Amino acid sequence: MRAMGGSNARGRNNVVLMGRAGRPAVMLANGFGCDQNMWRLVAPGLARDFRVVLFDHVGSGRSELSAWRPEQYATLDGYADDVLRICRELQLRQVIFVGHSVSAMMGVLAAAREPEQFGKLILLCPSPRYVDDTGYRGGFSRPDIDELLESLDSNYLGWSAAMAPVIMGNPGRPELAEELANSFCRTDPQIARAFARTTFLSDNRADLARVTVPTLVLQCSRDVIAPPEVGAFVHAQIPGSSLVILPATGHCPQLSAPEATLGAIAAFAAGPP
Repeated sequence: MRAMGGSNARGRNNVVLMGRAGRPAVMLANGFGCDQNMWRLVAPGLARDFRVVLFDHVGSGRSELSAWRPEQYATLDGYADDVLRICRELQLRQVIFVGHSVSAMMGVLAAAREPEQFGKLILLCPSPRYVDDTGYRGGFSRPDIDELLESLDSNYLGWSAAMAPVIMGNPGRPELAEELANSFCRTDPQIARAFARTTFLSDNRADLARVTVPTLVLQCSRDVIAPPEVGAFVHAQIPGSSLVILPATGHCPQLSAPEATLGAIAAFAAGPP
């Protein structure tokens, strides 16, 4: 395993490479408030058969915090730009992109813009819109989201401690919620507040139909952040996509059910194009 330093995209995003050179590349992208450590129970298994590309979003983990610009990352397009930049700098083609939570839509945007860079998309607990709309259930009302963002603004550490167990969704395993809360707390609060608005106020429903690469939607059986209806919606909107329901609860199955998550990712990644 080695980190790629410097002021280029690899340094900006703290890119780490694992696994077998010359094998198909699997890029793992984490969700809001997290860093690449969230994949530690899945990445080694993938590294046996693939070249694994890990990275941190600018503003999280060991990325270059000085590279974060509010105007650049006010929409998910700025994060999709980073994904494409990493692919170009590493000279990756036919990447198998695995996006968790909000990163799933970053992958959708990147693949819609430059489909030749991607071989497959795997969308883990995706949500194209978190706010309910007419004929669409995202899981939250607009007042719910406004309250969430107000709470995050007024007391980020308190918000982190309160929301982590809800997001993790495994009350019998408090250590998982504690890990997620600690991950939130390692994120710069100012950047986290801006990223939260970018995440929870996004609406990428119209972008789903632009995806032309083979896509797998991985949905947990119970997830308050991305309810089953959302996974079904994403599956219905992406032509030719597949939907798999993981035997897992909560919004972070790579931590709560790593074996099932690894198995589903590896099977689709290794399957026919």
